Amino acid sequence: MPLPAPSHHTPDRTLLVGCGALGTRLGQQLVRDGGQVFALRRTTAGLPAAFTALAVDLSVPVGRELPAVDAMVITLPPGGPVSGPALGPGPGPDGGYLASLRNLAAALPRVPERVVLVSSTRVLGGHTGGRPLTERDEPAPVGPRAEVLLEGERLATELFDAHVLRPAGIYGPGREMLLRKVLEHAPVQYARRTNRIHEDDLVRTLHALVTAEAPPRLLHAADRSPAPLGDVVTFIADRLGVSPPPRLEPDEATGTVLDGTRLLDFLGSLEHPTYRSGYGHLITARSVTNLLAEYTQVLQSQLFTRL
Repeated sequence: MPLPAPSHHTPDRTLLVGCGALGTRLGQQLVRDGGQVFALRRTTAGLPAAFTALAVDLSVPVGRELPAVDAMVITLPPGGPVSGPALGPGPGPDGGYLASLRNLAAALPRVPERVVLVSSTRVLGGHTGGRPLTERDEPAPVGPRAEVLLEGERLATELFDAHVLRPAGIYGPGREMLLRKVLEHAPVQYARRTNRIHEDDLVRTLHALVTAEAPPRLLHAADRSPAPLGDVVTFIADRLGVSPPPRLEPDEATGTVLDGTRLLDFLGSLEHPTYRSGYGHLITARSVTNLLAEYTQVLQSQLFTRL
């Protein structure tokens, strides 16, 4: 995995809060760099042995002091206080998200020198004109989840002076929902505007935000090819050798368009700058046998349904 510029410095001790798949990959890289990683989530089963696991439920006051660290990365999803296997919603209308941030702040012996909060481009959902959006555009959340995400950004800035990363749709190994939709021939909105970031590039971005001397305060993680969903599923179908999925009506041009210039300037390059590169690599990496078996299961299921 290509790393950011060599002038970057790895923190000696990093706390990963809500350490799911993304945090785990980042932590493994930081360990390879020679750093110590603390992984905090409610259930710690399955974490790498190289991490110091902290079984903590942030939906309630922690009751003990967390370790002092130099950097902290927060990947808490709204609707559940800490990511982990089979976790349900936490208390409160926001699923415990904002309370978790406050409880985290109360349990830290000091605020780390570098804090990164992973939010989402969902906070921009109210911009519907199709104009490419940059980090200079004001948030426009639509719906409770987006509103909670935006409030989380504000709270993390207040509590931790956090840098905020807003990923677009994440895809990559284990994040293959769109491939399954194409294989299942599920209807999609062809005109919907979409943006995405490959997990490899997202991990690189997080690593750079943690280690760079002066990273951006706000960064949108989106590749160089925003595209209508129809273009993406047609490409995937062609690479899989199946017919494109049907068009979902009404086929409206909803969604946003994101300008990923700041991300490219920050990283210098992307592993997968377009969906063609990312999905092409993803499809090639998957076993042809597995793909055929999956497609056969879908056909058999559809045949059984008709019977």
